[in-house]
Amino acid sequence: MSVTTPASLDQLRVDIVGSFLRPATLKRAAADFAAGAGDAAALHRLEDAAIAALIAQEEPHGLPIVSDGEFRRRQFMESFAEVAGMEPWYAALRRSAAVKAPVAGAQPAVLEQEHGNEVRAPVTRRLELLRSAPLEEYRFAAGVATRPVTVTLIGPDRIGQRYAYEQSLDVYPGGLDEFLGDVVRVEREIVAGIGAAGCRYVHVDGPGYTAYVDNDTLAAMRARGEDPARNLERSIAADNAVVRGFPGITFGIHLCRGNSRSQWHRRGSYEAIAETLFGSLEHQRFLLEYDDERSGGFEPLRFVPKGKIVVLGLITTKRGALESSDELLRRIDAAAKYVPLDQLALSPQCGFASGLAGNQLSEDEQWRKIDLLMETARRVWGEV
Repeated sequence: MSVTTPASLDQLRVDIVGSFLRPATLKRAAADFAAGAGDAAALHRLEDAAIAALIAQEEPHGLPIVSDGEFRRRQFMESFAEVAGMEPWYAALRRSAAVKAPVAGAQPAVLEQEHGNEVRAPVTRRLELLRSAPLEEYRFAAGVATRPVTVTLIGPDRIGQRYAYEQSLDVYPGGLDEFLGDVVRVEREIVAGIGAAGCRYVHVDGPGYTAYVDNDTLAAMRARGEDPARNLERSIAADNAVVRGFPGITFGIHLCRGNSRSQWHRRGSYEAIAETLFGSLEHQRFLLEYDDERSGGFEPLRFVPKGKIVVLGLITTKRGALESSDELLRRIDAAAKYVPLDQLALSPQCGFASGLAGNQLSEDEQWRKIDLLMETARRVWGEV
């Protein structure tokens, strides 16, 4: 059994964002099943075997927490998929999750219109949790792991940005505020379930927050008649409402500018939102993307309150070239000018496979990056 305590999870010096590259056999089977071929029970057995094998690799590499790699999901937002009323949203999600042609290197996303109305969907009824897939994912992973298992959930901000509130007024006449109230209720039901099952670290994916630093996305909000400042305020309140009142669980929140198939959607420094975001979010850990110039400098970290941990996502998951440990040390030192070293930690910049296809690197390159993560953290903080 692990000696890691709930309190020590707040202070982890290394972290992972959640997803790992799926084995080729699992990708093929999942794609076939999505296309209407294959057997659900056979796919489930294949997922079980792949997750057990993944965790059997994670633990010897020294990771203090482990993930099921999101191997049961076709796309990272599927934690909120089995919710009544969200059928149009989930249908759009399935289309975007399909395995598409490889993309040559990290580049702007070209395979979907991130800012267009076609990626927003209405609801068909008031939300109700039908099945907690994250609970089932956690139970299996915890049953084969000897270390704490982290579960990833999509945050309410992203769900709200993909919600066509103007087409859903017959269901939610109160608009986005009323809808997000039900999103929070459903998410708290999921968190309560996995917490009761023993989960002590929940990682919230919050890619919607970088919308507030990207000029194109801000322009799209304003074109729909929305006030970005009000949207940000609403989203922070919703995220806090999800995590409040679960004292035995550590919550981390990951801010991302896009990662699917080694692509990206947004650019912009955290500066524009740092004081509001870092000063208001109640999560114990902020997992921040910092693998290239799109994220700007470390100056915004001056707004991080005492007691919070900033997890620097310095190791890219978008390409296989291995970073230098010495360069990572220099960047950690640069960040420590704005937030004390004992409030810093290290992670990959994002997951290795936000969707079924995965990013453009090999499994061997993935594990070398995990080894680099552990080596560098030990050089900075000693035992991790």
